[in-house]
Amino acid sequence: MAVLTRRHWLLYGLIALCTVIEAALSLADAGLIGPSRLRQLAYDYGGFWPGLLNDWKPNYAAQPYAMFFTYGFLHGGPVHLAVNMVTLWSLGRAVLDRVGTRGFAVLYAGAILGGAAGFALLASDLRPMVGASGALFGLAGGILAWAYVDRYTYDEGLWPVGRAVLLLAGLNLVLWWAMGGHLAWETHLGGFLAGWVLALLVDPRPLAALPPETAGDDTGESGDDGATRP
Repeated sequence: MAVLTRRHWLLYGLIALCTVIEAALSLADAGLIGPSRLRQLAYDYGGFWPGLLNDWKPNYAAQPYAMFFTYGFLHGGPVHLAVNMVTLWSLGRAVLDRVGTRGFAVLYAGAILGGAAGFALLASDLRPMVGASGALFGLAGGILAWAYVDRYTYDEGLWPVGRAVLLLAGLNLVLWWAMGGHLAWETHLGGFLAGWVLALLVDPRPLAALPPETAGDDTGESGDDGATRP
């Protein structure tokens, strides 16, 4: 079991932030706090709207740029949040143990951007998109990129990495079908590719080549309302 240290503060913070936001939206949905349309307002101002890349009028001047980040902190309900936060907890610790806080921050932020870029380039409709899964697929992409480097370097065979990629692709296909097409696979793909590339930039060396005293240190220098839900 991984030992939790102060390096995990960013992971705690991300989980807490997403949880607080979804809790407020859920309380508003239940009529316990106002306004009752708080979720729709949050989606209107923080979701990723492809139309804003064309001729739609934004709610505020920076929205067409800010939405490339803000969508990743909104969710489509408590279940959506819970699945994503459990996944973030699992994958986030592995990334932190490999590259520390700075490396994790670069990978997570880059995957959020990559997920949004994938959705912007590939999505065929104008539905809004919310959720942290683009970043989560980026973390998964980073972990698999490092596994690829480690296994290739020591000639351990690459099939486990290929199998994991195929399983992720299959999971997307099943979820897309189960959700009637309301799965932002484009965001998952963009986040995964961004995470893979960034992981190799942050820490291109095989794990065993890292000096024991610096591997995974805190500096990271070694290393719905109709919303589409990634």
